[in-house]
Amino acid sequence: MKTIVRTLCFILCVFWAVTGFAKGKADNIRIVYKKPKDPQLLVIHDELKERESLKRIKEFLKPYRLPRKLKIMLSDCDGESDAFYGDYEITICYEYIDLLWQGMPAETTPSGVEPIDTVIGPLVDTTLHEFAHALFDILEIPVLGREEDAADQVGAYIYLQLGIEEARRLIAGTAYAYLYEAAKAENEGIKADYSDEHGTPEQRAYNVLCMAYGADTRAFKDVVGKGFLPEKRAEFCEEEYEQVQDAFETLIGPHIDQDLAREIFDRTWLDQGSSTLPR
Repeated sequence: MKTIVRTLCFILCVFWAVTGFAKGKADNIRIVYKKPKDPQLLVIHDELKERESLKRIKEFLKPYRLPRKLKIMLSDCDGESDAFYGDYEITICYEYIDLLWQGMPAETTPSGVEPIDTVIGPLVDTTLHEFAHALFDILEIPVLGREEDAADQVGAYIYLQLGIEEARRLIAGTAYAYLYEAAKAENEGIKADYSDEHGTPEQRAYNVLCMAYGADTRAFKDVVGKGFLPEKRAEFCEEEYEQVQDAFETLIGPHIDQDLAREIFDRTWLDQGSSTLPR
């Protein structure tokens, strides 16, 4: 357990750093480690707090010029494996982090996804998804369509600005997590909830793969070549990506310290690992 938690702490300290961009006052980000009641979750809490994981998140969120305070909190959530934003607070549940570890494969998947990437990918994706909700709210950004879909797009857009190998690993881990969730539900006889504000796990997997292919058709050509993304959908992925890019640059770009953002994305964040996409 200790080894797992220390590895997890490293992920939170380093990989959540990709959420950063901006200029804005550092004092506009408040971090909180809420002490959980579950002893197993308490071990995670203690390690993360000792290593000042949330302080890293705050540091790397500086490029955003936020006009009001935002709280980022690690908390237990009464057994719910979740992450959410509301009332100028981002909450990442200890139960969600624990769930990612429980679903991590013991070895590299047949398609080449490294076990650690199945945790890193969805953790980064989820954190940036909730940060996107915060941006929409705090910056009063208009959203056309479902906000959950827009948050998925903004989150993916942000980490697709990293180096290709790192972006591929994050995309692979995120898509794997969605497809794993879908397969698990099917095995347990759980029907998809089409009334939910989020897309189904399969839809979200296809959407993130389309964003990646649209961002760089050469770097992500195997997304289509190996059948991860249907050719019919792939035809429009460049347009989908450009639509998100235009909206991001127009609505969010003016609130970003671009020099600091470039400095952040020029860095290498992940150790070397497989970039093969999931089954």
